[in-house]
Amino acid sequence: MQTLKQLSAQLKNKQVSATELARHYLERIAASDLNAYTGVNPELTLAQAKEADDRIARGEAGELTGLPIAHKDIFVTRGWPSTAGSKMLSGYNSPFDASVVEQFRAAGLVTLGKLNCDEFAMGSSNENSFFGAVKNPWDKSAVPGGSSGGSAAAVAGGLAPAATGTDTGGSIRQPAALCGITGIKPTYGRVSRYGMIAFASSLDQGGPMAWTAEDCAMLLNAMTQHDPRDATSIQREPEDFTRHLGDSLAGLRIGVPKEYFGDGLAADVQAAIQAALKTYEQLGATLVEVSLPKTAMAIPAYYVIAPAEASSNLSRFDGVRYGHRAQDYTDLADMYRKSRAEGFGNEVKRRILVGAYVLSHGYYDAYYLQAQKIRRLIADDFQRAFQSCDVIMGPVTPTVAWDLGSKANDPVANYLADIYTLSTSLAGLPGMSIPCGFGQGEKNARRPVGLQLIGNYFNEAKLLNVAHQFQLATDWHNRRPAV
Repeated sequence: MQTLKQLSAQLKNKQVSATELARHYLERIAASDLNAYTGVNPELTLAQAKEADDRIARGEAGELTGLPIAHKDIFVTRGWPSTAGSKMLSGYNSPFDASVVEQFRAAGLVTLGKLNCDEFAMGSSNENSFFGAVKNPWDKSAVPGGSSGGSAAAVAGGLAPAATGTDTGGSIRQPAALCGITGIKPTYGRVSRYGMIAFASSLDQGGPMAWTAEDCAMLLNAMTQHDPRDATSIQREPEDFTRHLGDSLAGLRIGVPKEYFGDGLAADVQAAIQAALKTYEQLGATLVEVSLPKTAMAIPAYYVIAPAEASSNLSRFDGVRYGHRAQDYTDLADMYRKSRAEGFGNEVKRRILVGAYVLSHGYYDAYYLQAQKIRRLIADDFQRAFQSCDVIMGPVTPTVAWDLGSKANDPVANYLADIYTLSTSLAGLPGMSIPCGFGQGEKNARRPVGLQLIGNYFNEAKLLNVAHQFQLATDWHNRRPAV
């Protein structure tokens, strides 16, 4: 299970071909029981690998040419079904590729397949998928996190060297932490949402997941182009996100929010985070206590805003144009009701109902408008904190991965798992998770802990170097599960 950087060097030196790499991963996928993939197409994958080998032979290869990648099944793709983990879109074949998929294909990456996810990206454990729960490679009785659980499990389980994910309230960072890999959510608007099946449009953001910060920087170089097809895509000059890799951390000010270390944070997770912060001090950084007083308000604000946007976005799935349609119905209204009742899972129905309620007449001002005001206050908290620090660090999750099914009947317990990630998403800031140790699961199983790094707007390159320097000084990112 090598990094993208290592595989890129092997391709360049002709130690391995893109076709050999693709075959290797396809064989591992076929033999896996992690349930990380929702769809593979070996013929198309090998055809793309052949194209990459031809580019390499002609001397036209870039740094990413020939490298395998898999896409979260929230990005639409030609050649693989695009389902968003839902019965509603079961078997749907998109006539076009998402912008992110286009950009990676242009860079010469080879698509391995589509990855399992919580239905319409709604969940924190990847147990809400129509295709069944994904297993954590470190302990198959544990959840991998969500909603990008298939992406995290595929990388950690050696079923892909890298994957795409999406982060609405923590869905890249949280599964990356629980599976012991690296993942980054860029500043909102950095990555095009064109072709990303929408959950909450003001929050959804795509990002890469891989073993190292260096790998994520390489992938961001290919996926952060301005896209005029997406009204939220930010127009900025192209950046090389690897340009700061190698900068010293001397003088770096690390903000440590006191609200992230109170009740609810498990002792084993706190110990790993504190040890990571000490490593940063040894690298020349200084710890500064900061306050993010609205942290506790992030959960209620998020679970008003996100369901409200979801209820609007998912109204398009009505059984008429595409998607699941009920077989037996009496009239058009009955078809709508039965198609949506059959096509959507319980968590999606729950959020649609909440969203419709908070947007309804008489409740918009009381709930949705107030949640948006809190969102602004949360963003202001971060800006005040960044006046005294360069980067903010803390836990990604309150605990290590929990057992499959242990929170199935308590959706609020799942929501609370995102307490440290939601505020970053509400503010639109870049954030990432890197492996920093292990804790003990519910059955004393060894399960990964992730360190969260939060930067100010458009500071991804510096954030990636802060993570990279930690990974040069430690070996947590080199630990691999026994799969």
